[in-house]
Amino acid sequence: MYVVIVYDVAVGRVNRVKKFLRQHLHWVQNSVFEGEVTRAEYERIKTTLREIIDEDEDSIVIYKLRSMPRREVMGIEKNPMEDVI
Repeated sequence: MYVVIVYDVAVGRVNRVKKFLRQHLHWVQNSVFEGEVTRAEYERIKTTLREIIDEDEDSIVIYKLRSMPRREVMGIEKNPMEDVI
């Protein structure tokens, strides 16, 4: 499945969330990651994010898609998808 993860977390946890998500997904822009994951990876990502964040202060939104969506970028693309190996 293809996922897009958007987060808004407290400053003290931002780097931990970003570092973790970079291990599994492609960084698109500030607080946005996307990529193809297996069901097991998806569950592992959710479990670990729950351990990192404070659910009373932070917010993470996960969009699950059946396939890679068409993307249209307006302005500067911060991290082009072509950079993915």
